[in-house]
Amino acid sequence: MNLYAKLLERQAEGRPIRIGLIGAGKFGAMYLHQVLRTPGVHLVGIADLSLSRARENLDRVGWRPEQFAASSLEDALKTGTTFLTDDWEVLVRCEGIEVIAECTGNPVAGVEHCLRAFASGKAVINVTVEADAFCGPILAQRARQAGVIYSLAYGDQPALACDLVDWARACGFPVVAAGRGHKWLPHYRESTPETVWDHWGLTAEQAARGGMNPKMFNAFLDGSKPAIESAAIANATGLAAPSQGLAFPPGSVDDIPTLMRPRSEGGILEAKGQVEVVSCLTTEGKPIPNDIRKGVWVCFEGDSDYIRNCFQEYSVVTDPSGRYMSSYKKWHLIGLELGISVASIALRKEATGFATTFNADVAATAKKNLREGDLLDGEGGYTVFGKLTPASTSLAKGYLPLGLAHNVRLTRAVAKDSCITWADVAIDETLPAVRVRREQEAFYSSPGARRVGQAKSRRAGCATPPTAC
Repeated sequence: MNLYAKLLERQAEGRPIRIGLIGAGKFGAMYLHQVLRTPGVHLVGIADLSLSRARENLDRVGWRPEQFAASSLEDALKTGTTFLTDDWEVLVRCEGIEVIAECTGNPVAGVEHCLRAFASGKAVINVTVEADAFCGPILAQRARQAGVIYSLAYGDQPALACDLVDWARACGFPVVAAGRGHKWLPHYRESTPETVWDHWGLTAEQAARGGMNPKMFNAFLDGSKPAIESAAIANATGLAAPSQGLAFPPGSVDDIPTLMRPRSEGGILEAKGQVEVVSCLTTEGKPIPNDIRKGVWVCFEGDSDYIRNCFQEYSVVTDPSGRYMSSYKKWHLIGLELGISVASIALRKEATGFATTFNADVAATAKKNLREGDLLDGEGGYTVFGKLTPASTSLAKGYLPLGLAHNVRLTRAVAKDSCITWADVAIDETLPAVRVRREQEAFYSSPGARRVGQAKSRRAGCATPPTAC
């Protein structure tokens, strides 16, 4: 990619890429560890509501106190040190900062942070994929209008999957499916922050040592995060969401070409051109060797005799027909890889994935029977999980996006496993995240927007699956 050589050039020229980080939690802390080891980058400021937690994480990952002792952003820019603050707005207003990394994990706050950064002429890496899942298309549009870059975060699975899809298409291969791996059994849907570590395979002590948030990790386990990340992949690549939600078929990396074929050819897809998630457990709960749990994959088609002969000559793993092959990255390193987005944006003016259309949405779905007056606690909590759905279905049914199901009270009862709608909740319509989501819904509900989205999907080689209630 030649990014490292370009970073060395910036360092030699005394022109480091200047970054502002909002949120110093688990993902942010992983980047904090790596940024000290990356030439040509200066982390000018860190904003976190809990300064004590931020200092604890800085100490945890090896920062010395003098490295984040700047008295102001101006002081940080002069001395090459880092300013620590609980006021995110000072970062987005700072003229010396080029790129904002939004790492809060709070989708409502994340949308506001992105919008304000765009208005200040800052590029944004949106680590908070929860915000991208329900507002990514409109955020990308706002960034274009402001003349800045909006990007998914390399190291997180959506950006890595987008990279594989781009590789396949740039090679001339028709993409049949793409997605990530996961550890999945149907009863995980009901998991709560109290049960997550037993299912995850860690002890509570191990989780605490790593500074792991049980609610966040439960969002992975109960299917919310796979739905969120699959929506981000679909909207960035033009792939479609399955009409009935993710199927989580079990399989190893070598099973992907066989699984990710149309049903008419023995696979699990409704049609070519979809997102999906592969489970590392059999339906009986037994581990599958050579799994893709922590990785991403793309399945593509050998659509000519010549390509299929090449597959055979090079002894690659295909489906039994020899027509479908996959490529994959077995691991993702989360915040340890965020520097690729930083360098790509600042040095090449290229995002590492961003929403180009609105194909998929994540509906807030009742984890249990909910009563009128119950307070929704968002992904990974006790009340809701996220279900992947075609955006057209979500718009037609008025589903409440999971990203807005935080601290929102129900105005009527909702049965377990039912999707919650806008009409079921009392929500603050003045919130920036609510306003831009409403704007996005209005835009994509128009016939013209639907035609544009369908055309983009066709250009990407995707088929739109049938919509189901």
